[in-house]
Amino acid sequence: MRTLSIIAVCTINLVIGVRYCWLIRRGRISPALAMWVFFTIATVGSLLTYLGEGLYSPLDNILNTADILLVGTVTVWIALYGDRSTRFTRFDLGCLAAVTAIVIAWAITRQHVVAHSAIQAILVIAYFPVVRRLWRAERNTESFTMWIGLMVAPVFSLLSSQGVLATVYAVRAIVCTGLLVLLMIRAELRERDRQAQSTG
Repeated sequence: MRTLSIIAVCTINLVIGVRYCWLIRRGRISPALAMWVFFTIATVGSLLTYLGEGLYSPLDNILNTADILLVGTVTVWIALYGDRSTRFTRFDLGCLAAVTAIVIAWAITRQHVVAHSAIQAILVIAYFPVVRRLWRAERNTESFTMWIGLMVAPVFSLLSSQGVLATVYAVRAIVCTGLLVLLMIRAELRERDRQAQSTG
């Protein structure tokens, strides 16, 4: 079961990464750069605090490990090929300030569990820019394939996760990505309503 879990998570993340980068390059989606920068910072910190909390290996929290490569690659891709709407806004800078405050608190406390919890807060904050964009959007700017995949991968990771912190990471991911999928559906419905009104 552990091997299946690890293979499933890595495969899902690989497919998601390739698909998402292709969609960005083609201009089909415009993901928020700020969110992915936060993801990169937070996933690295999350894995480091997880490994420091006990005698764990990177494979014991395979979702976190695979996420580092995924989010790092997507961040670079958005920076290179994203349009202007993907750049940092004032709201994003406010989120960055919150992230910085949490990282400083982590550096002072050096408590692994406290730090890990704070980093999960960073990962929740990282969703704010895209939540804000989707809430205001007249059309869906995200990929269903990407976010559904990011909601399914944590489910598989729970089969091989070791320790409470790995479980917290996976459950947080399921809840946050599930919220984004709901907002994407809302944006799709808003666009259809607007099109129906313009043709009606």
